[in-house]
This record gives sequence, structure tokens and C-alpha cells, in this order.
Amino acid sequence: MGAPGRFVTLEGGEGTGKSTLIEGLHAALLARGITCHVTREPGGTVLAEALRALALTPPEGEIWSPLAQALLMNAARDHHLQDRIRPALARGDWILCDRFSDSTRAYQSIDGVAPDILIQLEQAVVGSTRPDLTLILDAAPDALMARRSRRGTRDVYEDKALAFHQKVRDAFLQIAAQAPERCLVINALQPAETVLQAALKAIETRLGGL
Repeated sequence: MGAPGRFVTLEGGEGTGKSTLIEGLHAALLARGITCHVTREPGGTVLAEALRALALTPPEGEIWSPLAQALLMNAARDHHLQDRIRPALARGDWILCDRFSDSTRAYQSIDGVAPDILIQLEQAVVGSTRPDLTLILDAAPDALMARRSRRGTRDVYEDKALAFHQKVRDAFLQIAAQAPERCLVINALQPAETVLQAALKAIETRLGGL
């Protein structure tokens, strides 16, 4: 049996450039002969994508409670792990995932779900399938307003006030401080190529030569 694959997650607030970075990483790893897959959360499978739509863009006038949001995210994650992530890692493939459990811990804790409940859900769903490396793209939310506006994306989190996005930033920085062996914070306001090179350097130094 070959070596297990590597699991790399990208985290950060809205508009920090996760999609751009993940595309660059995918191309760079493929060029190095590494079989890797790009996915996202919530989502990544047909069922999980259906839950994503329910969670992020519920029917007009309907609002999920914070706990219900956390349960939806973890239900989608459970299927994602079982159906896609774990089989790929077992084959020795790499996974590049746009958001994972850190996002649930950050966003749903701000919404009001007790941290111990979020940790219990995470332990039950994620188990030992933890990211080998988490790249956290960081920038002040007010510096990202124009970027978010250009994207034109609307969902329950994109529409939150600036103060909420600042709390999200603070939550991710706290997660990074608590797990420095897993997390690397990258300045998201740098040019895209600079961000990509910083991410590739982290992959090489922390996960082995490329």
C-alpha cells in the first residue's frame, strides 16, 4: 500500500482570494506530477452541494438558527469526507479544499453556537481526518470591500455587516495561533503570484519536497 495523500485546506474571510490560490496550487502540483483534487465546503459532492444551497441561500424569508447552520455544515462535511476526501487520500492523492472545519468553528461560534458543541460535532464528523496544512489568507475586511463587491456574490455571510467579518478574521487568527504546526497565515493583499509562492514554499517545507 502506498503512502497516504496529503490534505491541504484554505481558510479566510470573504474575498481573501482562496479560489485564485487554490487554482494556482492545483496547476503547480499537477505540473510536479502530483495527483490532486480541488473541492470545497460546504459542498464537494452532490448531496453536500444541495446542503450548501440550503445553508447559504435559503428560500426568501427563511432563516436557519445558528445551531441548525452548524448541523447542516457538519452533515455536508460527513458526506464529503466519506464519499470523496477519505477515498482520495487512501489512494495517495492530494486534496485541496476551499474551507473545512475551521470555517465552521469560526463562523458558527460568532453566530452564537457554544464552542464545546462545535468541537464535539467536529470530533464526531472529522475524526482523525485532519488537514496536514491549513493556509489562512488574511486581510482587514475593510480592505477587501471592493474585491467582494466586484465578485458580486450574495449569500447569508457575504451580506453580513463589516463588524461580523472582522470577528471572522479574529477567529481565524486565533485558530492559527492555537495550531501553528498546522496553520500558516498569508497576507492576502499581496499579488496573487506572491501568495502562491508563499503557499508552495509552505507545502514544500512542511509536507516534504515537491
